[in-house]
Amino acid sequence: MTSKEAEAKGGHVAQAEQARPVPAAPAQADAVQAGPVQAGPVQVGVGHAGAGQAGAGQEPDLAGLYPADRLGLAAAAAARAGIGALLLTPGPDLRYLTGYDGLATERLTCLAVPADGPAFLVAPRLELRSVQASPAGGLGLDIVAWDETDDPYRLVADRLGRSGSPGSPGSPGSPGRPEALESVGLADQMWAMMVLRFRDALPGARLGLASTALRGLRIRKTDAEVAALRQAGAAIDRVHGRVPELLRPGRTEREVAADIAGAIIAEGHARADFVIVGSGPNAARPHHEPSARILAAGDTVVGDVGGTMPSGYCSDCTRTYAIGSPPPEVTAYYRVLQEAQDAACTAVRPGVRAEAVDAAAREPIAAAGYGEYFVHRTGHGIGLETHEDPYIVSGNTEALVPGMAFSVEPGIYPGPHGARIEDIVVCTPDGGQRLNNVTRELVVVDA
Repeated sequence: MTSKEAEAKGGHVAQAEQARPVPAAPAQADAVQAGPVQAGPVQVGVGHAGAGQAGAGQEPDLAGLYPADRLGLAAAAAARAGIGALLLTPGPDLRYLTGYDGLATERLTCLAVPADGPAFLVAPRLELRSVQASPAGGLGLDIVAWDETDDPYRLVADRLGRSGSPGSPGSPGSPGRPEALESVGLADQMWAMMVLRFRDALPGARLGLASTALRGLRIRKTDAEVAALRQAGAAIDRVHGRVPELLRPGRTEREVAADIAGAIIAEGHARADFVIVGSGPNAARPHHEPSARILAAGDTVVGDVGGTMPSGYCSDCTRTYAIGSPPPEVTAYYRVLQEAQDAACTAVRPGVRAEAVDAAAREPIAAAGYGEYFVHRTGHGIGLETHEDPYIVSGNTEALVPGMAFSVEPGIYPGPHGARIEDIVVCTPDGGQRLNNVTRELVVVDA
């Protein structure tokens, strides 16, 4: 049983309680400016932290992260998209609109956002207190608890039917006629079994994706969201500051990865989402899963790590290390990689197409003869998900706007070794700003 399930079991009440706001911690958002890129390796002895102060710091203001007006904005976006209602089960969309990090189980939790009526949240009664204790409890949202013998899908459908325009008995829009709803937008990550249950409960409704309406809201981060991402960036920078002391010959990738996962939590994250430790030839596998391979002198090690903060916002940062003196060819192409990553970050500004940032990263790598070894897109958006819009890739002609946040992570992977540099960058009115600031040099640790 998870801690959330244990909490939920204690949440059974006879009657729904009046939701009350939950006080939030004050924000902390220090501006961070990207420094110049310097070529060449940095020598770091074992035990060197090198990434600022440890500690999680204060959380951003949750009221600013999850404002009540988002429900109205989502309803208006649904109307513009021709969607009658959004149906959002636990996941990033539900958290974005309410602040509730719902537990995904076979029991339905669903936020319904009609285009022309008040939103409501349907949840199992055993989850009621958890809902009320979350930021959702302070939104004035109608929270509807259902019992084990209820059909929650019919409950959602009936309420949506009643939310339509009044009509004569049996006519569309009257109670008991949910088929009056012509279309619904379902959470992109909704479980298939729930999609099918809603299909049956709303037989007259066309099913589509909620992202059709919500993408335009989520892709452009508010100041509070950028502050949360900045805090996440500082936390993962501190984790990278701990990595050199973990990279000792004789240890396995899995042992190092386990220690990094612990550091992610220790530095303020609510959970560790992924830890890539690719050593030697495994450094040339961008999504390598840590293995039993033993680290050895001369290895290049790619460390791509990230987690989710208590705020719900994510971190993601990659740095490359060398155990002892790196091979000369690694030093040569690492300088090219630094130039490429810096060029792409410099290219970020409002009005620039996403594909132009990708091209800025590729040009120096191709010119140096390493183009075939850069095998993935330059970046992905980040926020309540590690991977979300916008994607920094050839063919994406979308223009950047202030508030977009995404990774810039070119890599070169010749085969016997590989390297990647990744920062999270936010588009500002004046250009781009890196949210990661731990050294981008090739960090050499003692063999």
